[in-house]
Amino acid sequence: MVPRSARDLVLGPVVLSAAANVVMELSWPGVGHGVAESHVDSGDLMVHPAHRFRTTTTYLAVALLGTDDERAAYRRAVGRSHAPVHSTAESPVPYDAFDPELQRWVALCLYRAFEDTWGLLAGAPGTRLPDPVFGACAVLGTTLQMPPERWPADRDAFDDAWDDGLRHVRIDDTVRAHLHRVLRGDFLPGPLARATAPSRTFWTTGFLHEPFRSLLGLEWSAADRRRFEARLRRLGAVVHRLPPPLRRAPYSTALADLRVRRRLGIALV
Repeated sequence: MVPRSARDLVLGPVVLSAAANVVMELSWPGVGHGVAESHVDSGDLMVHPAHRFRTTTTYLAVALLGTDDERAAYRRAVGRSHAPVHSTAESPVPYDAFDPELQRWVALCLYRAFEDTWGLLAGAPGTRLPDPVFGACAVLGTTLQMPPERWPADRDAFDDAWDDGLRHVRIDDTVRAHLHRVLRGDFLPGPLARATAPSRTFWTTGFLHEPFRSLLGLEWSAADRRRFEARLRRLGAVVHRLPPPLRRAPYSTALADLRVRRRLGIALV
């Protein structure tokens, strides 16, 4: 089973890798401190979790399912939201939300999540997607402000970029504290956070690559890996039998919301 286009990667179960993706993205100090220090409350997961889920899902939807015009509109909206996000004299590391290197790292992490999820659902962990599908995923970065030429030339070049990116991974105490809040589910009502803690930890740890698990002290055994892969394989057997609109329902719903907002003149982000 091989995806024919980037649109095929947009499957509902990708949401299971969301927390793992946050960990990977924020492991770059510039991204991690940009989020941990940000005063843009509207994008703060801990303050407005529903809003954060909507805007992130919409970003992925418009990037992979939207039109060029919709991507341009969302890029402008995200740009306005990112404008205040930059380091200050008190910041331990320099950062700017418009830094194309930081944006490329975010896009690489997003691609990793889509590729990993596709392979696991297909019962083929470690699948490398075809170059044409990989190339089309440049929109994961260019729908931000990443220049198109910063996207790796092919899937082999992605591996080089990923390995290079891992050399920059650092999680200091400030970012670690923020990530543990994400892992604990502090953005959820207390009873719900406690009830879902085991499953959230399981899915998040499973989707993480090294060195991220070790940096956060998360345990993962060979038995855990087998159980993780078996669950996703069974889930994939169901998902791939569904009509495409149902497979990507969370994302098509978010895209429909974006289109309504544009017609009514409501803020996109």
